[in-house]
Amino acid sequence: MKKPAAITCAFLDIGGVLLTDGWNHHARRRAVKNFKLDGSETEARHRLCFAAYEIGKLTLEEYLSTVIFYVKRSFTRAQFRHFMFAQSKPYPAMIDLAAQLKHRHGLKIAVVSNEARELNAYRIQKFGLDRCVDFFVSSCIVGLRKPDADIFRLALDLAQTPAGQVVYIENTPMFVEIAAGLGIRSILHSDYRATCAQLAALGLPIDQGVIRASR
Repeated sequence: MKKPAAITCAFLDIGGVLLTDGWNHHARRRAVKNFKLDGSETEARHRLCFAAYEIGKLTLEEYLSTVIFYVKRSFTRAQFRHFMFAQSKPYPAMIDLAAQLKHRHGLKIAVVSNEARELNAYRIQKFGLDRCVDFFVSSCIVGLRKPDADIFRLALDLAQTPAGQVVYIENTPMFVEIAAGLGIRSILHSDYRATCAQLAALGLPIDQGVIRASR
């Protein structure tokens, strides 16, 4: 049997892997409660325009005008933006894992994520993701979003790496299936230890002795 090619590159998601999700339904529910919004109306407006926001067709201000500030509010845009950004929290052990893949194992590291521009920029800077990531294939920049397989094809082109030499770490089963269908060895991330075990099975052991985390 032919030996699998050595892995030389890792693709990682951000939300649910390196950080919490930036603006998911849990965060929106918290916003509804905190700002006393109409939950049904807010969610309906969000669903109609968020895809356009994630691929860079709407700015944050345009998104907020459509979803939140279509009527006069008792709070300011700045207050709401601050709340949105504050929902992002790191998974330190997973960020350390990415750094180990880069510095210990010499892998090229890319992020392939569905993220809106302003949140994406904030999250990269706030949590220092650019210290361990070589390049970002963010939906807001490339105009493609998962589950479109073309975002993975673009990432492969940018990495200049064959699919068989890439490992992809992602917490959404559908996206794992799509990447695997392109020949990318994919890990469905559920927790830190399980992902470390799967990486070790691929010949990429991670030192778990320094940082502990639930994800």
